[in-house]
Amino acid sequence: KLYEVIESRFPHGRYAMQGQLEIAYAYYKKQEAASAMAAADRFIKLHPHHPNVDYAYYLKGLANFNERGIVEKLTQQQIDDRDTKSLRESFLAFKELVTRYPNSKYSKDATLRMTFLVNTLAANELHVARYYMKREAYVAAVNRCKYVLENYPNSTSVEEALVIMVSAYDMLGMNDLKQDTLRVLKTNYPQNRFLGSAAPAEQKTWWKFWESIW
Repeated sequence: KLYEVIESRFPHGRYAMQGQLEIAYAYYKKQEAASAMAAADRFIKLHPHHPNVDYAYYLKGLANFNERGIVEKLTQQQIDDRDTKSLRESFLAFKELVTRYPNSKYSKDATLRMTFLVNTLAANELHVARYYMKREAYVAAVNRCKYVLENYPNSTSVEEALVIMVSAYDMLGMNDLKQDTLRVLKTNYPQNRFLGSAAPAEQKTWWKFWESIW
């Protein structure tokens, strides 16, 4: 409230611009993501050439990166079980920071957070794919895994996505696609624990590990 008073009473004073940034930070600390992003966006619009405008972009990314509702806290919901809208918005804000200000002191941390977000978004897709497998919606499961391969090719979820696709194609009786996917899995992940434990006589059942997971 006091920062807002400073801005209203002394809009051209030496502390007015700093106060605008502090307002965004205060909302971020209060975990009011929407208000924090709005305040950061306002600062960027009003002062696009300010020496600390990179910090405003950084705050935008942090606001949604740490955003978590009270219900999620009480139920200890995992980040990859959440609605991905806020995670995507966080990624885009960090990406804009890194693209516009690659030499910013915040770019390194933003890049690390982007990597985490990509892996989390991919894990969210697999979370849904596993649900579809459980519901015997195999085509839907394959589509989720394809999305991971196409949009998050460097994520940590690629290996499991291929395993799910092998299983889904088998359930669908699509042997050619199953064998093609299996070859990709063997080529890129020869140490996959399911491949290593699969004897020739067990080739038809080795992916039934899903039953034990569920």
